[in-house]
Amino acid sequence: MQKNLLLVLILVIQVLCTVFFVSDIAITVLGLRSHPISWQTREYLELGAAVGLVLGVLLGAIALWSSFRRARRAENRLRVAQGAFADLMEERFREWELTEAERDVAVFAIKGLSTAEIARLRNTSEGTVKAQTNAIYRKAGVTSRPQLLSLFIDDLMDGSLV
Repeated sequence: MQKNLLLVLILVIQVLCTVFFVSDIAITVLGLRSHPISWQTREYLELGAAVGLVLGVLLGAIALWSSFRRARRAENRLRVAQGAFADLMEERFREWELTEAERDVAVFAIKGLSTAEIARLRNTSEGTVKAQTNAIYRKAGVTSRPQLLSLFIDDLMDGSLV
């Protein structure tokens, strides 16, 4: 919350500085100023606006760097989770003593592919895929694809991978 407030404050400062510079140029070009301001006042205003813009750029760069760092950490966590899920699947497949073909079908099923899509990818008949799917369910002790997937989700949520 405090970080968001700081970013909003930076944005407001940058907007005010930008408005100052643009309006000053427009007023000068259009000749709208009825009486000139002293050069000292003008220099102070420009100096303040310039400092505000520089501060905004620096703090914006820090915010961007922080955002990149958070994204990198999130990507690393995702990579760890993906690896953990793959390890968990391999462990369960070994426990259930799945054949290589059953492993392939199980992975495709967990990914959400239909029986027809699995058959097409494996260059086999739908009947074969259905038989392999039933063998997987029997070995895993489940009766459906959602139950199979829930076994892995339960293991992940139990913190067994942390």
